Amino acid sequence: MSVRPIFSRLLAASALLSLAAAAQDAGWQACSSMGQAADRLACFDRWAEDQRGERAPPASALSLPAPIAGDASAVLPAPVPPGVVTGPWRNLRMTTLDGCHDTNYSSLSRYWELEPGADCGLFSIRGYRPLTLALVTANAMNRQPSSGNPLNNAPLPADYRHTETRLQLSVRTKVAQGLIRPLSPQGSDSLWVGYTQQSYWQLFNPQLSRPFRSTDHEPEVIYVVPLQGPKEGAWRLRHGGVGLVHQSNGQSLPYSRSWNRVYAMAGAERGPFQLLARAWHRLPEDAVDDDNPGISNYIGRAEVRGSWQANPDNVFVATARHSLRSPGRGSVRLEWLRALGPDSGGLQLHTQLFTGFGDSLLDYNRKRTVLSVGFSLVEW
Repeated sequence: MSVRPIFSRLLAASALLSLAAAAQDAGWQACSSMGQAADRLACFDRWAEDQRGERAPPASALSLPAPIAGDASAVLPAPVPPGVVTGPWRNLRMTTLDGCHDTNYSSLSRYWELEPGADCGLFSIRGYRPLTLALVTANAMNRQPSSGNPLNNAPLPADYRHTETRLQLSVRTKVAQGLIRPLSPQGSDSLWVGYTQQSYWQLFNPQLSRPFRSTDHEPEVIYVVPLQGPKEGAWRLRHGGVGLVHQSNGQSLPYSRSWNRVYAMAGAERGPFQLLARAWHRLPEDAVDDDNPGISNYIGRAEVRGSWQANPDNVFVATARHSLRSPGRGSVRLEWLRALGPDSGGLQLHTQLFTGFGDSLLDYNRKRTVLSVGFSLVEW
């Protein structure tokens, strides 16, 4: 058989594939140019369905002449159209949802995905509290941690320095939705799991081999239900919820600290302002196993958090905790987050001033004033 007919058919198949790829590019580019998130998402869904085979070039156009018997060089694999997944993953459809990053929705809508268009699907990793690396200095250092339980009193002081670094890792994912309230245009309830880890690192203390002074672990389960939809120029109660949280530092006696809580929460919003409230109840423990008796009298039983998005680059946050008992202990935390530019990808300069009890579990009954300056990745 002559090589010329084979070569001609290969050129024709290549041209058809190029036209198919151009059509695919035009399809998704047209979707990207749509302004409304709902229209854009519907367009991408239609485009993805088309890539599953409806617009693939006809098999006859891609067919090659039968190979000459005994000629191994003539056995060529069939071309694979662009966008077609082959192999063991051929039945897997991957869809990317960006609703929770769409700034057409309000901050709380994106954060808890309260509206259908602000949804990013199940089991994708989101930020929870800021991911932070900061330089920290304080007016006091708890060199010999103590507790109301005699088994949890450090026998000797450690030569910790007032200046250290703080690292915080915090992530969450949505594991279910529509458990009680079905999916609807008004939004649906959702179930989340989260994890936060905060560490104080004595980076500038070579005499003690730069140890991690304290690391707190905080896994939790959160149930969120949408309440009122957003309304321009008016305060709206956007969501309510309940949660179960465990917090511990993973150390052995006498430095062990831990407690478990259940809490109720609610969030309100008006334009650039947010107001969040939580109240919790500590789950009881046997006195002999209680690492930190009376911790609620120090760290508190409720908190209120207010934030103001002054402009696209600056956010100001204030959080107050109170024991709701006499004497009135608790804490105040003031924060300023400044974006590092339009291309920073969510990285912000993070300045924070804290005063009160419970900056870490090891310091639950020690009052400290702490100033930190560093970088935080807030939304990603």
